[in-house]
Amino acid sequence: MVYTKTGDAGTTSLVGGIRVSKDDQRLEAYGTIDELNSHIGLLISTTDFDREELLWIQNTLFCIGSYLATDQSQTQLHQKSIVTDAMVVRLEHDIDRIDATLPRLNNFVLPGGGVSSSQCNVCRTVCRRAERRIVSLFSTLHASASGEADPQDTILLKFINRLSDYLFVLGRKMNNIDNIEENFWQNTCHI
Repeated sequence: MVYTKTGDAGTTSLVGGIRVSKDDQRLEAYGTIDELNSHIGLLISTTDFDREELLWIQNTLFCIGSYLATDQSQTQLHQKSIVTDAMVVRLEHDIDRIDATLPRLNNFVLPGGGVSSSQCNVCRTVCRRAERRIVSLFSTLHASASGEADPQDTILLKFINRLSDYLFVLGRKMNNIDNIEENFWQNTCHI
């Protein structure tokens, strides 16, 4: 059965069974990661480029969701939910690999172009929002605890930050593959 009715009153369970309100900061953080994962799924449906890497990212985002859904003061964290420095390095290599094939960037690029590039930019902006939600959650958790950041939290944030960079260069690459010229900001904000 898909429906459990346990969330009908506006609460849900974290990993370990602890019930919290559906407007809890923790849910906002991992819900935004879930939204990002869904947008990446849509991106995958638009291109074959870097498909395996995008699937790896989706799996990693699922692990990040599990990490964020675990109140470590109440429940032991699953080892598979931990983001490692090696995962950050992997993303950095992907960014460098793709960026090396692109024209040098001298101006701000406007989001858009082809469907795949546009979807990369939607993913990038959702990723940035996820980063903000995670920072808010970690700030609250650290303020109520010892005040020191957990090293695992720092690595997770690094991964999310690199992921938005990856999605930016991937968006540029998609336009490059589709032979669509990039649109640059014309700095026309003045009158």
